[in-house]
Amino acid sequence: MARGAGGRVAVLGSANADLVIGVARLPAPGETVLAGSLQTIPGGKGANQAAAAARLGAPTEFLGRVGDDGNGGMLLAALRGAGAGTAAAVEAAGEPSGTAAVFL
Repeated sequence: MARGAGGRVAVLGSANADLVIGVARLPAPGETVLAGSLQTIPGGKGANQAAAAARLGAPTEFLGRVGDDGNGGMLLAALRGAGAGTAAAVEAAGEPSGTAAVFL
């Protein structure tokens, strides 16, 4: 979409807290490998798409669900920080936000 074309973007999708774990190597089945680092960053295919569209200047609204835990607040704040609207997002009471483990 060209800037200024007048279009709007709505993204219905996932928002997850990505637990990015730095390891020297991936563990074998049943093995424990010590992590060198751990970061919790906003992610999820839908949230990433909404953030990207908003950063490119498209009026964007994210439609999805997060939990009412600390990660849910972080995810919605990250979307707003990227310029995406979150009025249609649902914060589910008593539910955890989605998470994903990413090993680097």
